[in-house]
Amino acid sequence: MRKFWVILMIILIVLAIPILGFGYAKVTEPNTYYKVYYEGQTLGVISSAEELEKYINNNGKVYKNKYDTDEVYAPNGVQVKKLVTYDGKLDSVKEVYKKIKDEDDFTIKGYDMAIKKETTDKDEENKGKVTTTHVYVLDQDIFKEAVEILIKTFVGEEEYQAYLDDNQSEIQATGEIIENVYVDEDITVKETKIPVTEKIYTDAEELARFLLYGDDYKESTYTVKAGDTIENVAFANQINPSELLLSNEELTSESNLLYPGQQLKIAQINTQISIVEESYVVEDVESAYSTEEKYDDTILIGNDKVIQEGQNGLDRVSQDVRQVNGEITYVNPRNKEVLKSPVNKVVLKGSKYVPDVGSLTNWGWPTDSGWTLSSGYSYRSNPFGGGRELHTGLDISGTGYGSKIYATNNGRVIIAEYHYSYGNYVVIDHNNGYMTLYAHMSKIAAKVGQVVERGEVIGYVGMTGSATGPHVHYEVWDGCRYCDVNPSVLYPNGYR
Repeated sequence: MRKFWVILMIILIVLAIPILGFGYAKVTEPNTYYKVYYEGQTLGVISSAEELEKYINNNGKVYKNKYDTDEVYAPNGVQVKKLVTYDGKLDSVKEVYKKIKDEDDFTIKGYDMAIKKETTDKDEENKGKVTTTHVYVLDQDIFKEAVEILIKTFVGEEEYQAYLDDNQSEIQATGEIIENVYVDEDITVKETKIPVTEKIYTDAEELARFLLYGDDYKESTYTVKAGDTIENVAFANQINPSELLLSNEELTSESNLLYPGQQLKIAQINTQISIVEESYVVEDVESAYSTEEKYDDTILIGNDKVIQEGQNGLDRVSQDVRQVNGEITYVNPRNKEVLKSPVNKVVLKGSKYVPDVGSLTNWGWPTDSGWTLSSGYSYRSNPFGGGRELHTGLDISGTGYGSKIYATNNGRVIIAEYHYSYGNYVVIDHNNGYMTLYAHMSKIAAKVGQVVERGEVIGYVGMTGSATGPHVHYEVWDGCRYCDVNPSVLYPNGYR
C-alpha cells in the first residue's frame, strides 16, 4: 500500500510541472532566421541566406555559360535581412527562389559605363540637356578596346600608333602632326550587378559597332551604275562620303573610281561617343584669282571681253584643325605664306553703271584665300544633337575670325538680321534667278535694300548661331527663298 502512494505522488508531481510554469526550458533561446524582401514586399523567411545565394547560383548555369562568369546573383531589388524570432515557421529556399524568379531578373557582376553627353541641339529648349547612355560590360578592357577601334577608324591605325609612340614624322614643308586625341564625353565607371536581360557586351568589335552606329544599325546594299561617283552615291543614299568610306574598307579616298556592278554597303552612323582629333596642319593651297571688271561706256551692257586671263596663286597655310568623328568642327589659322601671288582676270564690261542683276557666268568667292571647305552640300549627322540632315550649303573655314565676307555677285540685299541657327546672316537677291545666303557672321556690314557689287564686303567671319567654329555658311537658292541647291551649279569649273 505504501508503494502505491509513492507511485501516485510521483505521477502528481510530473503532472503539476507544466501547471506551475516550469516548462519554459523548451523556448529559452530565440531563432535567427532571414527574411527575404523584393521592393519592400515580403517573399518569405528562410534559415540561411548563404543557402539561398548558393541555390540561385546553382540554377544560373545558363547565364554562367553565356557570359563565362562564375557567379549569378539575386535581382537588384532583393534584400535579405536577419530576423530574430521565437516563431519557428520557415519557407523553403526553393519556394522563395520561385517567387524571386517571378518578380525580376537575376544579375551578374560587371561594369556600367555611363556616357554623359550635353546636347547642343538647334532647338533652344533642348540645349544644354544631359543625356546618359549606359553600356554594360563584364570587363573594362572590352570598353577600352572598343574605343580604340573607333579611334583607329576615324584617325587611322598607323597615324594613331605613331601618335601614341611619339614617333610622328616632322613637318618639313607640308604635313600634319596629331597633337591630341581624346573622347569628349564624361564617362563614369561603376561596378554593379547587371540584370541578365540587359545587353551585356563581351566582344570589343560588337561594342565598337554599337558606339559607331547605335542601336538602330541598318545596312543596305547599293549596286554601282555607270557614271556613279562616291559623292553622288552617298548623296543619293542620304549619307555623306565619309560614312560611305567607313562602311566600305576597300574605298580609301573620295577620289576612288567605282565600276558598274560593284556592291557597296550603305549605313548611317550614329556615334555614341565623340572622338576628338586635334592636329597642326601645313598644306599648300591654291589662292583663287579675282576677276577685275573694268567698265567702258562705249561698249554695250552685256558685251563682256576678257583682256587678261587669270592665274591662281599658291599659299602655304598652317592651321589648328579640330575634328570630331572625322568631321572638321573648328579651324584656326596660324600662318599664311604667299608662295605665288595670283594674277587677276580682267574683264572689260560695257558700262560703269552697277546693276543689281548678277552675272550668270561669273561668280566670285565669299572669303579670302587660304580657306578650307569643312563641310559640303551633303547628308551628314548633325553635330548639334546627332540627327540625320542634309547640310544645305558650304561651310568655308580657315580664313580666321573677323576676316572679310564678300558678295559673290551683284544684287540687292533682302535680309540682314540675326537668326537662332544662322546667327548674323545676309541674303542677296541677284535678280537672275538665284539668291545667296551668308551665315554665322561676327558682324553684318550690309543693309536691307542696299545694292552690292561682286567682291563688296557684306560682313565678317564669326561663329554666331549654331556653329562649332568660325566659318561662313554659304547657301545658294534657286528661284525662291529657301529653295536651296548645291552651290556647285554656280561653279562648273570647281570652287576657287
